[in-house]
Amino acid sequence: MTAILLVACVGMIAGAFLLLGISPLSFTDGLFGFLTRKNKSIRSEINEAARRKKMSFFRREITEVQEILKITGRSSRFSLICAASLLCFAGGASLAILMGNVFLVPVLAVGMMFLPFWYVRLTSSHYKKNIAAELETALSIITTAYLRNEDIVTAVEESLPYLNPPVRSVFAGFLAQVKLISPDIDDALHAMKPKIENEVFREWCDAIAACQYDRSLKTTLTPIVSKLSDMRIVNAELEYLVFEPRKEFIIMAMLVVGNVPIMYLLNKDWYHTLMYTAVGQIILAVCAAAIFISTAFVIRLTKPIEYRR
Repeated sequence: MTAILLVACVGMIAGAFLLLGISPLSFTDGLFGFLTRKNKSIRSEINEAARRKKMSFFRREITEVQEILKITGRSSRFSLICAASLLCFAGGASLAILMGNVFLVPVLAVGMMFLPFWYVRLTSSHYKKNIAAELETALSIITTAYLRNEDIVTAVEESLPYLNPPVRSVFAGFLAQVKLISPDIDDALHAMKPKIENEVFREWCDAIAACQYDRSLKTTLTPIVSKLSDMRIVNAELEYLVFEPRKEFIIMAMLVVGNVPIMYLLNKDWYHTLMYTAVGQIILAVCAAAIFISTAFVIRLTKPIEYRR
């Protein structure tokens, strides 16, 4: 009966969308825009500017995901991420309702709502690693050519065939601006800086710009590029260190979830107590909340290290 009512509820919601002519993407955009809307009072703006008041966890998570999508060039997918989050929210609540566990409804709904955002975080870590690896190669090639001919335009022209996307497009844009728009190399270098979200790359651009006025500063380029190698080595060591704890967390989470069907096979009385009594349902809700909270901390703590000036 619960399943029939749940299907009827889904049908009513879908019918309301069709009758009102509302698309799911526009609905999710409006909903998440309302939930993350800032307080317009002057006091709240002063507190946030002075960092006396922190943003809520929900707003902070969405803001960071928006920044990640912007950095990786996927800003247009934010609506899809919000729609997937809302769908996961409904799916988690529906699963808890089908299980007949009232205490588990908010836990599964809120926990599964963050799954798309956590997926974006994981993909951003791999994206930043790939960008750093490609930057290490590109900056090494260009720096070597520049040390030889002391002309950044010629160095980029010589190195461009050996570069790979997305770094290649950034330096190709630099050449296009210098040759077709304005010959001012300093402006072209400063325009190129924000196109890649990497502090070492920005420092390298500043150093190249300084070399246009003082060629003796070119000796600073090689140590700047070597920072990318140092960060790669540090991240490789960090990945080795966190691999075991992360694997243990995944195994423990699977054991906690897997204990429920195992209990059904071993002792049905215990299973009945766990699934259909108030104490058992509260225990399930607490375990699910612990898994979701631990997952959030694991994702936040195991992200790659980035260089900061």
